[in-house]
Amino acid sequence: MNNSSTPVLRLENVARHYGELVIVEEIDFSLKAGETVALLGPSGSGKSSLLHIAGLLETASAGEVHILGRPTSKLNDAERTHIRRNTLGFVYQFHHLLPEFTALGNVALPQLIAGVKRKDAEAEARRLLTLMGLGERVEHQPGQLSGGEQQRTAIARALANNPNILLADEPTGNLDPKTSDVVFDALLKLVRNEGLSALIATHDQRLANRMD
Repeated sequence: MNNSSTPVLRLENVARHYGELVIVEEIDFSLKAGETVALLGPSGSGKSSLLHIAGLLETASAGEVHILGRPTSKLNDAERTHIRRNTLGFVYQFHHLLPEFTALGNVALPQLIAGVKRKDAEAEARRLLTLMGLGERVEHQPGQLSGGEQQRTAIARALANNPNILLADEPTGNLDPKTSDVVFDALLKLVRNEGLSALIATHDQRLANRMD
């Protein structure tokens, strides 16, 4: 259980360089328990790189990433993988669903990988999909779902292992404005209902204004 006074995510003087190219520099940031925060900026400003560092998908060139109060720079690959699987949820601009699985199967799969029994994994997948407004679509494969439904399925999958932190990279950036609103409404509702903290990268000031 995270101490409420400790940020669930803290970046301390984080930098990322590729040779002479500076992607981000001297980033200090804290995300509190239950807080939704927009990472706002135009394309190419380093939002994705910063999310990848926060999510332990990339290693910072300098600085430290603390997750639930734990510094992560000296962790080995297995320890980083454990945190990604059990503490973090990821949503990307493209849904990356497995086409041969149903919506239910896609959301159950991360739980099965984590060792959850199939019956329990499918029950939790059904609960999350229902909360995302997809209760009648659980047996449909991605190719039978609309773009908005696919992205809502991807959001449910990101929360399947009950993470503490959701990291989302332009989660509605590939959708038309009307569908984007529907998906973003569902995302915020689910994040708040589940008591999560969320860092959401966007270039859309309108969406950013709806976060904490």
